[in-house]
Amino acid sequence: MHPWLDRIAAAKVLVIGDVMLDRYYFADVTRISPEGPVPVAQVKATKNTLGGAANVAHNLARLGCRVSIAGISGEDENRKILDRKFDALGIDPSGLLKTSRHTTTKVRVMGGHQQMIRLDFEDASQISRSVEKKLTDYFLHQLETGVDAVILSDYGKGVCSPGLCRSLIQGCRERDIPLVVDPKGDKWQKYKGAFLVTPNVKELSEVSHVALRNEDKNIVTLGAAIRQRFGFDSLMVTRSEKGLSLMSDNSAPVHIPTYAREVFDVSGAGDTVAAVMGASLAAGLKLVAAAHLANLAAGVVVGKLGTYAISAAELGAALLQVQHPEEWEQ
Repeated sequence: MHPWLDRIAAAKVLVIGDVMLDRYYFADVTRISPEGPVPVAQVKATKNTLGGAANVAHNLARLGCRVSIAGISGEDENRKILDRKFDALGIDPSGLLKTSRHTTTKVRVMGGHQQMIRLDFEDASQISRSVEKKLTDYFLHQLETGVDAVILSDYGKGVCSPGLCRSLIQGCRERDIPLVVDPKGDKWQKYKGAFLVTPNVKELSEVSHVALRNEDKNIVTLGAAIRQRFGFDSLMVTRSEKGLSLMSDNSAPVHIPTYAREVFDVSGAGDTVAAVMGASLAAGLKLVAAAHLANLAAGVVVGKLGTYAISAAELGAALLQVQHPEEWEQ
């Protein structure tokens, strides 16, 4: 195992954000319904996986990190499914508050390798002040007792309120704990002052209110403006088939080409990038090395069907294919 992965396995990371359950129905489709012009899907198998912030935690756990997760869920059967999965992975869910809402669940019906329909069960309204306070008290306690990095996974489902984000950013800054923000929407004022924000091209375009072309010059120009506007230490833009671009005060922009051999399904790739960035920074890796490692991990997961969490063994195998990765640390 590469020494970096040994260091990652010793790290403790807190994930806070929108926790979801992803459910897949795998079906055979051979005919059209006599009731209307729709395909009949005969379900052959069902699979439940961790989604959203829970998928970030899943990636971290498979990398060997000690992981705690905070957010909200319902008090329902889907929360029980989540708890069983957390228990099997060794993830601490004590910060996942049970509320009167239903657990956010995305149901996908797959016909062969094609997604036919997705059904979302959710309440995306902003959390109440009382829930915000409980979550804030929880993560401040976690910061005091010791975590090596924090990941904020915002899926726009109500957990990442402006007040919670501000408290988290301030708490991490005061304790010099790296915070990785995976953003959502165009209201980024709540992320002001974050250490690292990891949008994709679409998200960067939305917050800039500009139709952004996925080219180096455009990414750097717009990225620099957004980073300055919101006071981010660093900004890392994930760019699909073009890899990713990293911008920070400490160096010139770095463009890293994709390592993906085959893009099969991009579901959850952003979660993997955030997880590996958080784990790498928690392990003390430099920002550029962390970005290379995250990009390498993304190249693995997009070759899988559905939401997928990379393992330490898979990342280690991918790392063996790279010549002189130690140069990333220079």
